[in-house]
Amino acid sequence: MHSFQKAVRVGLSSAQDGKLVTFGIKPTHAETGYGYVQASTSLKADQVSTVERFVEKPDLLTAQAYIEDGSYYWNSGMFMFKAPVFLGELSQHQPDIYRQCQLAVKSALKDLSFTRLDPGAFAKSPSVSVDYAVMEKTKLAVVVPLDAGWSDVGAWPAVQQVLPQDLHGNALRGDVLVEQTANCHVHAESRLVTLVGVKDMIVVETSDAVLVAHKDSAQDVKLLVDRMKALKRTEVDAHREVFRPWGSYDSIDQGERFQVKRIKVNPGAKLSVQMHHHRAEHWVVVAGTAKVTIDGSTQLVTENQSVYIPIGAVHSLENPGKMDLHLIEVQSGAYLGEDDIVRFQDNYGRA
Repeated sequence: MHSFQKAVRVGLSSAQDGKLVTFGIKPTHAETGYGYVQASTSLKADQVSTVERFVEKPDLLTAQAYIEDGSYYWNSGMFMFKAPVFLGELSQHQPDIYRQCQLAVKSALKDLSFTRLDPGAFAKSPSVSVDYAVMEKTKLAVVVPLDAGWSDVGAWPAVQQVLPQDLHGNALRGDVLVEQTANCHVHAESRLVTLVGVKDMIVVETSDAVLVAHKDSAQDVKLLVDRMKALKRTEVDAHREVFRPWGSYDSIDQGERFQVKRIKVNPGAKLSVQMHHHRAEHWVVVAGTAKVTIDGSTQLVTENQSVYIPIGAVHSLENPGKMDLHLIEVQSGAYLGEDDIVRFQDNYGRA
C-alpha cells in the first residue's frame, strides 16, 4: 500500500498541472497477457515521464525485448486526472462519445439513490476504451512507475493466484468437492460442484451460467462472449437476478407457457400501475405484507396468502411495511416477455 500511495502522490502533482496520469507497473517477467506503456526513458520510483506510446499485448519475443529495454511498463488501466481536462480531451479526440454522454446525462432520471442515464442516448455512444479513445491520442499523457505487487486479475488464472490454495494447488470457493484434482480453480455460487481426476481446469458456476475451461485457453473466453452475442443470448446483457428501483426479481424457473420469479420489494416502494395483454399472474407472499390493487380494488395480502391477477387486469403492487416484502410470482400465458407491460403510472419515470 505504501508504494501505491507514493505513486499516487507523485502523479497528483502532474494531474493538478493538467496532465492525464497513468500508472505503469514495473514488469517482473515477459507477460503476453498485458498491454504495455512506453515511457520516454527508464524511470525511478519518484519520477514522471511523458508517454511515448501504448502497445497491445505482445508475443513472447516482443515482451522479452520490452523487459530488456527498460522503458516499458505494464499498462495498469488506472488513470488520474482532473475531470475538466479529461472532458476537454474527450471532446477533441472523440466528439461522438462526448456528445452522446452529454445527452445521456442531460436526460437522466433519478430514483432513490440511482441516477439512470438515458439508455437511448448512451447506447449511441461508440464503445471504445479510455486508452483508444483518449490516452493514445492526447499530448497530455504522462506515466508514473508503480511497483506494488500488482496483478491485473483480468483472467481466471490471475484470480486463482490471489486466492488461498490447498495442498494440491486448488483454489476452491463455495460448495465444492474434489478428488485426484490439482491446480484447478473452482468457484461455485448456487449448487454443489464436484471434480474428479482433472488438473489445470477452471470451473465457474453461477445462477446465470457455468464455465468450464482449461487454463491455457482462459484468454479465449471472449470468443464465447462474441458467439453468445451473435446468437443474441440474453445472458450477455442481463443476470438472472435483475435489480429495479423498487427492489429486484430472480427468474428461478421457466417453461413453454410459464415462468416463476422470486420478487423482493423494498419497504415503502411501489411497482408501476400496469397491465399485461398475454399473461396472468399469481402472487404468493412468503414474507412481509403486500398492498395489492386490481382493477381499482385494494387489499392487503400477508404471509402464506395469495392473489390472482387475470390477463388484462390493471394492477399494482406496493410494500406498505417496514421490512422487505418477498413473494413468489407465477406467470402463465402465451407470451411472457418483459415488454408485455403497459404502464399507466410509475413513480420512477419509466415509460
